[in-house]
Amino acid sequence: MPSRRHRRAVAACLITPVAVLTLAGGWSAHLALGARDRLEETRQALFRLRDLANAGDLGSMAGALAGARRSAAEARRLTGGLDWSALTHLPGLGKGALTVRGLAETADELTAVLADVHRAGAPLVAPGTRSLGDVRRILADLDTAAPVLTTAAARLGRAASRLAATPAHTGVGRIDQARETALRETGRLRGLVGDVATAAALIPPMLGHDGPRRYFLAFQTNAEARGTGGLVGAFGLLEADRGRIGVARLAANNGLDDSAVPVVDHGPAYRARYGPSATRMLSISNLSPHFPYAAATWAALWERQNHRRLDGAVAIDPVGLSYLLELIGPVALPGGETLTAENVVALTERTAYARYPDPVERKRFLVGVAEAVGEALTTSSAGPNRLFAVLSRMVGERRLQIWSRRGAEQRHLAATPLGGVLPRGPGPFAGLVVNNSAGGKLDYYLERSLDYRLGPCQGGSRSARVRIRLTNGVPAGSGERLPAYVTGRLDSPERAHVPGSNLLWVSLYAGVGAKVEQARLDGDRVSVIREVERSHPVYSRLVELNPGQSRTLELDLREPVSAGRPLTPVQPLVRPQRTGVSQDTRGCPVPAGHGHAGS
Repeated sequence: MPSRRHRRAVAACLITPVAVLTLAGGWSAHLALGARDRLEETRQALFRLRDLANAGDLGSMAGALAGARRSAAEARRLTGGLDWSALTHLPGLGKGALTVRGLAETADELTAVLADVHRAGAPLVAPGTRSLGDVRRILADLDTAAPVLTTAAARLGRAASRLAATPAHTGVGRIDQARETALRETGRLRGLVGDVATAAALIPPMLGHDGPRRYFLAFQTNAEARGTGGLVGAFGLLEADRGRIGVARLAANNGLDDSAVPVVDHGPAYRARYGPSATRMLSISNLSPHFPYAAATWAALWERQNHRRLDGAVAIDPVGLSYLLELIGPVALPGGETLTAENVVALTERTAYARYPDPVERKRFLVGVAEAVGEALTTSSAGPNRLFAVLSRMVGERRLQIWSRRGAEQRHLAATPLGGVLPRGPGPFAGLVVNNSAGGKLDYYLERSLDYRLGPCQGGSRSARVRIRLTNGVPAGSGERLPAYVTGRLDSPERAHVPGSNLLWVSLYAGVGAKVEQARLDGDRVSVIREVERSHPVYSRLVELNPGQSRTLELDLREPVSAGRPLTPVQPLVRPQRTGVSQDTRGCPVPAGHGHAGS
């Protein structure tokens, strides 16, 4: 179902403009007032629907949807006849009448789509009808719902196109604003339904509905940053076959041998940036933020060692595990310790390092955590509606990333945040990626912010400034108490370093065609290394941070003019990145549509 914000915004924008047409007088006023009243009823019904969804009263939602459907259909009828058509030809009112008719049609189509989506999803979200143990039935329900959801997304797209064809400048500001808001919100709803449709189409086959599947399962440790999130600290085999899902062969990262030769070829640009070792060693296989590169390498390394074919790869991190624990509740570990949503991140990425000076013992503990959560998840009584909410959050933050070897599936995945793809397309772009260059485990404490400011467009280009601020949040004095393999500086072990200091390879992925005019570190001009990855210029520099120290890297850019919206993808590390975007749109082309686009 769409979020309450989307429903509220779409409903509110469709109501008040109709009253403007009452100025036409007589029968025209009667028509306008009737349409206004029906749209007001639609709004109230959608508000009630929102309240029912928030209260978890799914049984009453069908009635609220039916009420909204009746009112919106009547508004469409009132604005669709010959009398309303006559209004569209009146001087001074014609454009407004056309746009209001388009708004009523959009309301009618939107409520119809919501009703279809509700019916398709009812078996999955109705309380008590499914649990995570009913995997086979859940997959069957998703398989049934997928074509309905796909059709719903297409209908919303057509509705948005029809509304876009109505006059944008009617001479009545409230109507123009309503049209703009309706276009934006209908586009967002289309994107949401489209994402759900993609998930419903992908999940059944990828989880073995039609036959067995096997995936490399990577547990990324964000305490040592990598492009896709963190170093692979443990791995296993995710197996699915007609409703049976399990995790087997869990092992620490040293259980996957390096290869003497590269196991995959990601092309000359990749080799130039990362070198041949990135495709033969697990420890540096995910320096790039483009998840398919890492996933294909993981699968190939595993296949080389085990002589079996995999269908793809899946990655998760401790923050993602904390979201799953919110769903399934506390889990008892073999030693008697209780794992919760509140303690799993600190326990696996901070406490375990101090508790287990021996890396082998720590890795054994991490494998035990993964086993306990996996077993608890498959036996949980939580319903799929709660699971989908958790998965949505994980996907949005890239705590869960998936790659499929099958081309059609991968094309679907690549179009969503789930695929972890670094897009090639043009447009404003600022992606901060850090890779740990010290060989330590201190990125648990790393704090990040990115401020992206775009200037006005002039002569085919625009200026932009990206301000990156990094803080090493290691508490004062704690560096001396942490194990050496946490604070160790493998980059230069022969030198003396402040305990708890960190060294990061900091990269800004800029928009296609962008060029750095000047770079500054803490206000002083510095040089940066320029490389290219998937069409993006990448500007990088080593940055060293002592405990408690903050440093600021600023880059002044010259970017090509584009109608695209600024994208700022966020690397999934332990602590959230603070991101700010502002732009001066003077002289710039209007973005093409206001539809859904993930960042």
